[in-house]
Amino acid sequence: MTRRTTAAALAAAATALVLTSCGLVADDTGDAGDAAADGPAGYPLTVRNCGADVTFPAPPERVVLLKSAAVPFLAQLGVLDRVTARAGEYPRDYYDDATWAQLEQVPALTGETDTSGHLQISKEVVIGEEPDLVLGEVDNLSRSTLDSVGIPLLEEPAMCAEGVDEPGFDDVYAQLELYGEVFDREDEAAAAVEELEREVDALTAAPAGERRTAAVLYPTVGGGVTYAYGNRSMAHPLLEAAGFDNVFGDTGERVFEVTSEELLGRDPDVLVLLHSTGDPADVVDAVTSLPGVEDLSALRDDAVLPLLFNYVEPPTPLSVEGLARLRDHFGDQP
Repeated sequence: MTRRTTAAALAAAATALVLTSCGLVADDTGDAGDAAADGPAGYPLTVRNCGADVTFPAPPERVVLLKSAAVPFLAQLGVLDRVTARAGEYPRDYYDDATWAQLEQVPALTGETDTSGHLQISKEVVIGEEPDLVLGEVDNLSRSTLDSVGIPLLEEPAMCAEGVDEPGFDDVYAQLELYGEVFDREDEAAAAVEELEREVDALTAAPAGERRTAAVLYPTVGGGVTYAYGNRSMAHPLLEAAGFDNVFGDTGERVFEVTSEELLGRDPDVLVLLHSTGDPADVVDAVTSLPGVEDLSALRDDAVLPLLFNYVEPPTPLSVEGLARLRDHFGDQP
């Protein structure tokens, strides 16, 4: 793998822009033609992400991961070997043996997070890796900060400030195709989309029995705010596909704070409890310790499933596995 500095990436981008603005085209005799022949076809490439244009002079070769959500996309495209550093949590449960073996070879910068599970990392650490792509935006390392030093950033659309209005499995396919463009792996992306579509079709066959209600929550372990997921989260189509009605489906937000009283008022038959890392029993305890919740139908019937966050949010190939786990755990029992 060739180590390219940020300065080199910026110079390549500037050269491409100059050639384009001057109207130079590839031919068999001119210098412009020789320059175009030296670069990959289809680049520079500009894609739209979180309301911003992101330009790549060539397929990324030095990728820094700040969130785990992009890993299944990169693995399916066969470009996980381009990740040169990672930060944050990467739970073993998400990955098959081959993917995990590759991840273990990637140097970890930090796993430090705040109480909400948000990564804490300095810009100097990330910039020092000289990436030509950063995947995942964090609170203290914004797109504008990286733009100022010529490093492109891509975030999962559902995690952008504007979010996604009607998230669903189509968003998984669309993001896979976008990564296929960026990494020049469009054929691999098309094949992966076809396989995921077959899996989703098989998992969304109409369940037998009466539909039940459900809520997807993110409790704060150790006490604190409990979050619930509305109809602008991937939790909503996942519950629908698994045969449940989201009790917060009338809330037009991705995630929001919820009180014990409101949870009791909605009284879901099933609870899906999200967590980013740690012991699943802790996230269950975070809910059972809430005042008055012993009357919840889901707790009374032991209809509770702790689930790692990326199996639900944001829309990725892991969402398909999340759907499978919902179907397997709850089945068609009333």
